[in-house]
Amino acid sequence: MRRRHLPLLSAALAAPALAQEFPTRAIAVASGYAPGGVTDIVSRAVSARMERELGQPVVVENRVGAATAVANTHVAQARPDGYTLLMGTSTLAINPALQPSLTPREPMRALDPIGMVFRSAFVLHVHPSLPVRSMAEFLTYCRANQGRVNIGSSGTGAVNHLSQALLVARANIDVVHVPFRGGAPGLIELRAGRIQAMFNAVQEALPVVREGATRAIGITSSARNALLPDVPPIADTVPGYETVFWQGLFAPAGTAAPVIARLGTALRAATTDAALIARMAEQGVDIVSGDAAALRDTLARETVMWGDLIRNANIRAE
Repeated sequence: MRRRHLPLLSAALAAPALAQEFPTRAIAVASGYAPGGVTDIVSRAVSARMERELGQPVVVENRVGAATAVANTHVAQARPDGYTLLMGTSTLAINPALQPSLTPREPMRALDPIGMVFRSAFVLHVHPSLPVRSMAEFLTYCRANQGRVNIGSSGTGAVNHLSQALLVARANIDVVHVPFRGGAPGLIELRAGRIQAMFNAVQEALPVVREGATRAIGITSSARNALLPDVPPIADTVPGYETVFWQGLFAPAGTAAPVIARLGTALRAATTDAALIARMAEQGVDIVSGDAAALRDTLARETVMWGDLIRNANIRAE
């Protein structure tokens, strides 16, 4: 009888030991975004802070391609030992409906959440030639000019495009979607007045808003943004409306619970670091301290929300 309990006893003794020993070498963090952007900047800042906590190098690897599926799949297929992690983003909730051929097809099963990293809102801003100064006026104008207002995005299926599509669905308006290859080309066209409006990340829109080249009329988060304190949430005009771009840290499914817990502790040390929070706030990014359960809930909720929107609006990847 005693022998039957030996495996359970060994596992119970091994778990604390595993947590204490991990990590013993460098950890690679895959990112699906190119170097230099806000996502990359945050990934590197958070990884550097985690490195101090873990006592081993935490190195960001940029694995760009296929709407972040290259990085996502690399980690999903990696050995679940805690040494290969993913800075996953909103695309994990979007890709299954938008591009079902991409892997992992079921991120909820392929990846284990570790914790939230950041949330970044979008601002809806318009060319000054558009005779509107508020969300209410914008919606009234769109309804009076159905199918005539051109709204740019950084690409079909990007979160700023889906933010636009959600507004169309919730506010019952008809606009023309003009996709670009990235946010910068769209901003050029908006400044020139060749499109009338665009959703951009706060840090992207801020320079043109401050110089008066565009007019900010609504923020996609449920609360105001510190960098644009005079811009009200779109939810004030369209109740229940909220969209953000988020990032969270994941491990391959099957990673041992003590390892997840150790990584979670290091991540919380980073996301509660006052200096890091202040530095990222200057970029318009809200660092978020959330555990594995919070990240899992976010991924599950947005997979349903974006999936329903994509199917109902018949949005297809280019």
